[in-house]
Amino acid sequence: MRSAAYAGRVPDDYSTDDTDTDESAGVPQHESGASSSRIRDGDGRLSPAFLATLIAIPVMIIAGFVTFAVLRGDTTTLDSMPAQPGTEKACAPFMAALPDRLGDYGDKSVTGTSARWRARNGDSVYVRCGVARPDGLAPSSRLQVVNAAQWFITDERDSGVTYVAVDHRPYVALRLPANSGSAPITDITALIDQHLERAPLDLR
Repeated sequence: MRSAAYAGRVPDDYSTDDTDTDESAGVPQHESGASSSRIRDGDGRLSPAFLATLIAIPVMIIAGFVTFAVLRGDTTTLDSMPAQPGTEKACAPFMAALPDRLGDYGDKSVTGTSARWRARNGDSVYVRCGVARPDGLAPSSRLQVVNAAQWFITDERDSGVTYVAVDHRPYVALRLPANSGSAPITDITALIDQHLERAPLDLR
């Protein structure tokens, strides 16, 4: 209410004339005809250049949203998690045993100690062996037991959940999309227990 009251008062040393003028030239300030001519041609129609601009702006905005969505999708992978040095050899048997399919997810691709499976709807399951101990793991942490492994959730969003198996070494991270079913985590748990050593929980 204070700002509204101030807006209704005009300082005494300002003119209330509605016409804006350039005091040095004494000429009212009006929009030049040049800018108008750039918008409309001689027949009063919108100029091609102006129409092209109107089309280009929404296209650029859409492209920006698509790029953002793609980049945001990449953040669901496990590549950004810190690695535990010297685990490549220990991870090798586990990586070699990974199946071509995990439930409804196929089209497996492997890069180093990371693997990915894709579903027809575009969702993916990610596995990475040799990640570092999760920083948030503590005596008060709630763990999920799936058969022979205990999993600690490090990230949980609407798009999916990231788990780390914390009672075997090296640590294995698993990223599951929402509604992925139990098959992927069950199969990965079995392989972890078969090919990686059991280890005590490192609760600090």
